[in-house]
Amino acid sequence: MRLNPPYLMFLGDAPDQLAAKTAQGVVDWRADICMAQLRLTGCNADLGLPDMSLEEAAEKGAKTLIVGVANRGGKISPQWAAVLIKAMELGFDIASGLHNRLRDVPGVAEAAATHGRQLFDVRHPTESFSVARGSKRPGKRLLPVGTDCSVGKMYTALALTKEMQGRGMKASFRATGQTGIFIAGEGVSVDAVVADFISGATESLCPANDADHWDVVEGQGSLFHASFAGVTIGLIHGAQPDAIVLCHEPTRTHMRGLPDFPIPDLRHCIETHLNAARLTNPEVKCVGIAINTKALSEDEANRLLAKTEAELGLPTVDPVRTGVGRLVDALP
Repeated sequence: MRLNPPYLMFLGDAPDQLAAKTAQGVVDWRADICMAQLRLTGCNADLGLPDMSLEEAAEKGAKTLIVGVANRGGKISPQWAAVLIKAMELGFDIASGLHNRLRDVPGVAEAAATHGRQLFDVRHPTESFSVARGSKRPGKRLLPVGTDCSVGKMYTALALTKEMQGRGMKASFRATGQTGIFIAGEGVSVDAVVADFISGATESLCPANDADHWDVVEGQGSLFHASFAGVTIGLIHGAQPDAIVLCHEPTRTHMRGLPDFPIPDLRHCIETHLNAARLTNPEVKCVGIAINTKALSEDEANRLLAKTEAELGLPTVDPVRTGVGRLVDALP
């Protein structure tokens, strides 16, 4: 799927900033294509964008209304539906990352057909994929993996892509989740692909390329997370990475949502991901560690980064605090 910018970010009646985290991620990385925000009465989230009505944004050239907020249960309320229908009357395409499909909301599919607009349920791929072949293909691929879910794999991938492109390297970010697709404008939400085809979908996302081109594939889940390891292993085998970066959030004591599963030892985590990746690329290497130190003070963060690097013998960075230049330096 391919989205048309610029975007009008729809926040609905989001109760707090966390409810708008999808929209915030898009603004953080692609502010250049985010024209404005549309907030309903009772919205307590703010992206720092200009507030515009549908009519104002349409007049200024916005092309796609992004549903960038998630409510409890991931449902589109009747109040939202009226806004979406009006948006299509004004010429907007609609894109949503919620679990329920736009076309299942009463009146939305009919409005899209009437006005010739596109509906993008980015969490639900529309393409059919082949099963993976696992054969060696030209080009290079880098995959961030995690000790847990939601530890910064997407941010690390985006930071690496930006650094590589800034150096004049051939590099492309390959989105595998809804926020990443909003940022990149295209991609495949692999957690919604039938299990047999996850690796094949990933192969199609980062196919054969120039020998010096890097596909930076957005990571998902963790091999150590009992709920989501299936997505991770499919992504690893399909990406056929030449390099992995281990992402970690240091304040957690157990896997997110699974108190019976402790966070794995970093060295063990690296080796487990490498062993899995060797099935489709025996030469894969771990080139470094990316730690999300947001919850730590500057001194605490610096000590942790230095300690981890000394223990593991790999460049260790915080993509936000220190940048990822040293990880790019370590690429094979």
